[in-house]
This record gives sequence, C-alpha cells and structure tokens, in this order.
Amino acid sequence: MTDKPAPTNKTEDIQSTLQQHFGFSELLPGQQSVIQHLLDGHSAAAIFPTGGGKSLCYQLPALLLPGVTLVVSPLIALMKDQIDALRKRGINAQRLDSSLDAGEYREVMRQLRDGELRLLYVAPERFNNERFRESMRPIRISLFAVDEAHCISEWGHNFRPDYLKLAGFAREFNAERILALTATATPAVLDDICRIFNISPDHATNTGFYRPNLNIDTTVVTASERDNVLLNALRENPPAAAIVYVTLQKTAETVAHMLAENGFPARAYHAGLKPEARHPIQEWFMSADNAIVVATIAFGMGVDKANIRAVYHYNLPKSLENYSQEIGRAGRDGQPSLCQMLVCPDDLTVLENFIYGDTPDETALHSLIQELFSLGEKFDVSLYTLSNTHDIRPLVLRTLLTYLELSHYLKGGTPFYAQYQFKPLLDTQTILARFEGERHAFLTSLFQQARKAKTWFSIDLDQAATTLNTPRERIVRALDWLGEQQLLDIKVAGIRHRYQCLKQPDSLEALAAELYQRVLAREQAEIHRLQQMLDLVTLDDCQTNALAAHFGEQRAQTCGHCSGCLRGKSELPSRHTQVISEDILRAAYALKQERADVLTSSRLLSRFLCGISSPRISRSKLSAHKLFGSLENVPFADVMAQIELSQ
Repeated sequence: MTDKPAPTNKTEDIQSTLQQHFGFSELLPGQQSVIQHLLDGHSAAAIFPTGGGKSLCYQLPALLLPGVTLVVSPLIALMKDQIDALRKRGINAQRLDSSLDAGEYREVMRQLRDGELRLLYVAPERFNNERFRESMRPIRISLFAVDEAHCISEWGHNFRPDYLKLAGFAREFNAERILALTATATPAVLDDICRIFNISPDHATNTGFYRPNLNIDTTVVTASERDNVLLNALRENPPAAAIVYVTLQKTAETVAHMLAENGFPARAYHAGLKPEARHPIQEWFMSADNAIVVATIAFGMGVDKANIRAVYHYNLPKSLENYSQEIGRAGRDGQPSLCQMLVCPDDLTVLENFIYGDTPDETALHSLIQELFSLGEKFDVSLYTLSNTHDIRPLVLRTLLTYLELSHYLKGGTPFYAQYQFKPLLDTQTILARFEGERHAFLTSLFQQARKAKTWFSIDLDQAATTLNTPRERIVRALDWLGEQQLLDIKVAGIRHRYQCLKQPDSLEALAAELYQRVLAREQAEIHRLQQMLDLVTLDDCQTNALAAHFGEQRAQTCGHCSGCLRGKSELPSRHTQVISEDILRAAYALKQERADVLTSSRLLSRFLCGISSPRISRSKLSAHKLFGSLENVPFADVMAQIELSQ
C-alpha cells in the first residue's frame, strides 16, 4: 500500500470522535495503537478476541479520514447489524449484497459516487463483479478493512480462495492503507496475513486470547445422556441468554424442541431457514434476557450481545479456532460466563465426513487439468459447469484454481457476465435525446447491437465491443450509468472467469498428482484439527492456557477455573460405530456396476454410502437412493478400507 499523510493523528481527535459519535469515554486495550497506526498512514493488523472491539478500529478512523472506508466481510448479518448501529449514531454506512433490489443498488452507488458514504460493506465475492470493479475505480479508498482476515491463510482453519486476491484488489483500487482484523490467528496465520497484505509486524497489535471471566468446562458424555446433561446445566444456572451450538441443521431443530418441551425459551437457528424466518429469531434473542438459541455456526457471527451468560457445545467443534471464536461470544460485558462443551466421540464421524467430502477423486483432478490446459493461452470458463463436469465441489474447485495461480500456471482476470439484458424505462429516442455528439453516436450504435425479445433487450458485450471498436469496460460503465439514472433496468447472468495460461506444465499427469497430494494434505490437516480438540479435552493441565498458547500467548499462571484445573484429565470412551453389513456391501457393488458413470472409484462409492454428496451424485439424483447415507454412522476411512479390501 502507498502510505499517504493522514489529515490528523492527534490523540484528542480520536477521543473527541469516540465520545461524540460512539458514546465511549475510553478505548479498549489495543484499539488506540491500531487506530493511531492507521491515522499515521500505515497499514495495520488487529488480533483481538471475539468481542474485543475490532470494528471500532475501522469505524472511528472512517470518520477522520477522507474518502470512503471499504469494509470486506463474509458475514451479511454482521454488515446489517453494524450498519444499523452506525446509522443510529448518524454515520452514513451502506452495504452491497445480493439482497438489494435494483433501486437500492442504484441509491448506494449514487451515495458512493457523490461522496456521501463514510463506510461501504461488501463481501469478498463482490470483487468478482466487473460492474462493481468498474464503479470503484474513480473512488478514493482511504481505508481497506478486511474482517475475518485469517481466511487469507491457506493453512488457517477457514481458508477462502477469494481472500487471497484481496491484496491485489486493494492495490488495483489504490487503497491508501489496509486493516486486517481477526480473532483467531495463530502465529503462522498472522505471518501470512502480514506478508500477503504487506503489513509491518511492528504494526500488528495482538491483545491476547485469555479472558478471565470465561469458565471453560469440558464434560465427557455419551450420546444417550447428552440431553440430560444439557438440561441439568441449564437448570443449575440462573435463567439467562445462552447459545447451544450443534453441527447439523436437523440437530438444531431436535434440541430446540427438546428444550422447549422442558420449559426453556429455545428456538432453532440455521442456514436452512429462510432469511425472513432467521431475522425474527435473531431479533428475539437480542432483545430477551433469557433466550436460548440452538444453532449451527451460521449464528453468532457479528451478533453483538453483551450479556450472553453461557455458550454450550452440544456437538464437538471442528477446530480450536472455531471453538475459541464461538465461546468468545459469551460474557462480553466482563461478567462470569460458562463455556461448556459436551464431548461425545461419536460426533467425530459426522465432522470427519464433512472433511472427506471436500476431497475430490484423483481422476477428477486429472480430467480438470486436461481441460484447463487445452483451452489455449487466454480463455474463460463457467465454474458451475466445471464443477459439474469434473464432480468437484464449487469451493474446492475455486481453491484448486487458486493453487494454479499461486504456482504461476494461470493468471486470473476480471470475471464477467456472459449475459447482459436491459429494459428501457423511457422511450429509446427520449433516452438518446439527452446526449449529444460522440456520446449520442456511441449509445445509438450500442443500442443497435441489442436484440429485443418481448420487453428485454439482450446484448453480447464482447461482440459489441469488437463491432464498435471500444473497450468492453466502457460499455459496462455506460449501461451501469444508465441504470443508476433510472433510464434502464439492467439484468446480468452467467458469470464467467477469465484466465491466462502463463506456462504449460511439463507433465499434465504429474501436475494433477501434485494437486491431489495437496488436497490430501489439507484433508489430513483438517483431521488433525479435530484431534487437537480431543487433545484439549484429555489434557492433564490448564485448558485455558493451552488454548492461549495455540494462539501464541504464553501464560505463566494456571487459570484455576477450567475443568482441567478443577478436575484434571478426562478419559474419552471409544466411539460407537455402525456395523458394515454384507448385504449393504453387496447392494453397493451392484449399484456401482449399474451406475459406473457416477460411482467411478472406491472413494466415490464410500462417499455415497456415508451420505456425502457431490455435484455428480446430486445431478444423477442418486442422493435419493435408499443406499445413500446407509453407512453415515461409520467413519469414512473404515468404509473406504472395507470397500477396497472387498474388491
């Protein structure tokens, strides 16, 4: 980033802004140094625990810096909550996401263009939108804030390929400084964040993980006794706001119903609910003092409720990072709060199956590599089509393409929409009459390139650009401007991703094999994260200190109030697994012969039997077959070993 002089770096300006706009008399630990780094013109990183005040580190500077603060967050709920809170304080903030209609989108872009916005929130995927990127080029971005910045690290717990490109976008838009924020960065992940965003380690502020008011308790249970243990825990503590985290959507519904039947005010929350159902549940939880939400990890991100007295994990978390983030939602007011994990080894099977489901078959990687390197020096592809053709989940496919970019085989370009449609809101001649000279001639020629259906016109932008001898970007800007002026309605579809082939691999087979080993290594890394959770449970020492050490904080004294300190080491029972019957195996082999077009390998057959879907299984409707998921309670590795042994 290019460091530019800030308009102010005076402590008194920070204090007066804090008091006037946010109503606080003093900053939380770490906030002063982060904000000062930014106002001094530097990029910075903030590693604060959940509830530690990360958002103020960009909201306050946004009021002291010129231009706009662009906030990148994967969490729509966080965007909405923060924007509502900022507006109540008289601060103009907006968001761009898929929930906006055409009129709302136009109004946000008008405010951005006219310099009325202080903060604009977007998801990382928004940068794949050529319309958005063209709109941002003339905008002064004083601060480029990246929330959940740990997603940029390939070896972090929640790697998202779109995050790796954010540093490039910040440079492309001449952002003057970057702020990377996270609650869950291990030392290695923080190194990645600083390296990729070009942040000096001296400008990274880490306030530490330990919060003395959180009482960590790990309780080993069997599946049959888990409900009673949870009920007893709720009964033993005064009625208060609580979150119960589960792995599956159906578990959220079942547990919420069980709690309600036992007299507790509990509701389920998960991604399977429609937005119009989720929002009232969240509002109810925020406003009630004793509400209990039974939720998947879809709930909690960005929920700023200070008096959550307990966070229960009904199911095992999938990593120490997830666990620390989720328990961090308890006790933000500093009062004692319970963080109780009900540890049942049977949960491992479902969590492992999620991990194995992301690993594509080796033949899929070979066919993907064969296609990509047969498309010429410059090409564009539909990720949806590639995913279905090669039976690779969309997120995994994006990760593989990112690997090829990082290895300098491919270079990604600006994605574009294959289909542009527009509908004039005024008579075409009336629209054209507003323009003179070259602009009138350009728009006249542009409209002539469109084909009319009943009410909508379709236009091939690449063909139009060639015919008119003008850059495609100019046509995009023109159509968007006409849309913002409410002269046209614009519809886009069919996103395609551009790539340039920088070099051909020496061996396509060797490259595919290398990628396969890479995804297998990632699979094992995720399995290791599960083992780290079990290691925490069985630790014969202070669990709080072990968690802190995982995030690079070394504590000299034990906490004295975790289950490790109070009760010592826990013993884990063996997990119960379903027996693999010969009848199921025989039926599975027969189906594999019958549907050899889908179940092409032992891994794919194992995934099918464990209830792990894929693009090809979904498209073939095999997920409705009676054998699908028939071994969902058997560890994937055991199923695969049995199938390979029996063939």
